[in-house]
Amino acid sequence: MSSNGQSAVGPLVRDLDEDALLARIFPHLPRGAATLVPPGDDAAVVAAPDGRFVVTTDVLVEDRHFRRRWSGGFDVGVRAAVQNLADVAAMGARPTSLVVSLVVPGDLPAQWVEDLARGFGAACAPLDVGVVGGDLSGGPVVVVAVTAHGDLEGREPVLRGGARADDVVAHAGVRGWSAAGWALLEADRADLAPDLVAGYLRPSSPLALGPAAALAGATAMIDVSDGLVRDAGRIGRASAVVLDLVGPAAYGADVAALAPAASALGRDAGDWVMTGGEDHGLLATFPQGVALPDGFRVVGRVRSGVPGVLVEGRAWTGSAGWDHFG
Repeated sequence: MSSNGQSAVGPLVRDLDEDALLARIFPHLPRGAATLVPPGDDAAVVAAPDGRFVVTTDVLVEDRHFRRRWSGGFDVGVRAAVQNLADVAAMGARPTSLVVSLVVPGDLPAQWVEDLARGFGAACAPLDVGVVGGDLSGGPVVVVAVTAHGDLEGREPVLRGGARADDVVAHAGVRGWSAAGWALLEADRADLAPDLVAGYLRPSSPLALGPAAALAGATAMIDVSDGLVRDAGRIGRASAVVLDLVGPAAYGADVAALAPAASALGRDAGDWVMTGGEDHGLLATFPQGVALPDGFRVVGRVRSGVPGVLVEGRAWTGSAGWDHFG
């Protein structure tokens, strides 16, 4: 793979049969501690010692969620893994396994597919998460569909609907980096802030803090995939409360990191912080007085009122975040 993340020239997908392509993929997929039967049979077998399992699914579509001129296979593999692992963590569960279905055009370099598998491996292996199978098909564009599973380890799941008036609202992770990285790529200014671009191409989520939040007594939690304001509103509506968030000025470290890119592109760093999606941080509510796990910081309060979200006590104007159909 070249330094910019693009796959090197080599055989195309159409030059290989399915078995040959799978033979390039499998060596890069981690098994995971919960995997009892790995890929190779009609289905995998994964342990579920809790007696329940958490399951979620997500999809990335070329030219909708990523562009190959920006993103190498490794980048897309990391992104696809992280966005699903974060959904499991947001339930207070420990991720255990992924199943990946892949649609690829015939003119795609086979190395791109191998790099995709390497990206999944890089995201999953450190967490002892297995990539246990999936499906391959041909199509006009790349589509990566992932189903993730998790273990609650005896805990109750942390739902969106558990927040109560007087809880504190806390967030873990970065805010606005992915949105800024996307804007830099769109403007062909990736060299201006490589860290922000990496935040879009290969987001990092504080996954271990999902179970930690559950153990600390979190009453509600969500993966911030569509923006802080939009996802806070989802907790508010599910819980029949209002989440009153602090304003952009309170996020000093993130605003400072985003400010050069915002200035260069004529954008507002505060808007990126409040509405930028795909950072995959965790937003949770906790009872007052609870010691928050390291990595969470208070970003608001839960109040009674019209269910939804406020910022500094007022309705947020403009876009609240990413909308797949907006």
